[in-house]
Amino acid sequence: MMPGDSDMSSIVQRIARQALATFRNQPQVGGADAGKCFLENLGELKSLMTEVRAADLKLVPRRAEDSPSGVAPALPYSHGAPPVTYMHICETDHFSMGVFLLKSGASIPLHDHPEMHGVLKVLYGKVRIRCFDRLERPSGGSTAAPPPAQVGSLRRSVLRSTGEFTEECGPCVLSPDRDNLHQIDAVDGPTAFMDILAPPYDPDDGRDCHYYRVLEADPTEQKEKELWLMEISQPPDFWCGGEPYPGPEVSL
Repeated sequence: MMPGDSDMSSIVQRIARQALATFRNQPQVGGADAGKCFLENLGELKSLMTEVRAADLKLVPRRAEDSPSGVAPALPYSHGAPPVTYMHICETDHFSMGVFLLKSGASIPLHDHPEMHGVLKVLYGKVRIRCFDRLERPSGGSTAAPPPAQVGSLRRSVLRSTGEFTEECGPCVLSPDRDNLHQIDAVDGPTAFMDILAPPYDPDDGRDCHYYRVLEADPTEQKEKELWLMEISQPPDFWCGGEPYPGPEVSL
């Protein structure tokens, strides 16, 4: 338990404090001891996030026909309502924390997290997550050469994992060098997940979000297979709106 925590602290408060303790000192600083401390703190953060549920954030799981805040049903997102919304909880220089809510059938397209860590925990519903990593140099695989005209926008990558997550699952974790690119799809209805990114996106500090699509996707989803990703503009059918956060206040 973090100093200052008590049995009366909300789990959201405890998660935020543990995230700050985990990410205010990056693991590469200070050698082996700093790395060990980081892993211990990250393990505690993962344990706390495994416990969190929608009710802890005063979230009511939505059905496909529901709309935010009890207002009249929104138009389909193809007619103007966003497919994904975000509830901001807190942000420091070291991490950001919030909740993403995906409508039935919505996806967050394949994107990266430059030099960032991330922890994602489903609060209700189900998501499918496909994780990729960029390869700095070929590993001897059989990836075909890309079309010459596209070389500048292509990234050699590998599919690390594909999995489905519900509220009963532990968190999905990414790091600067593992599972750093992912696509998140809502499965069988609306879904929501808590999301921690460390440090937050900041284009001025080299941490902009880039989107990709897989060239010649493998329908077998063979893990550890090398493939090409092409960097693209933000897909026109994806954008993210905002919603008020209804849960316990966080103080850091």
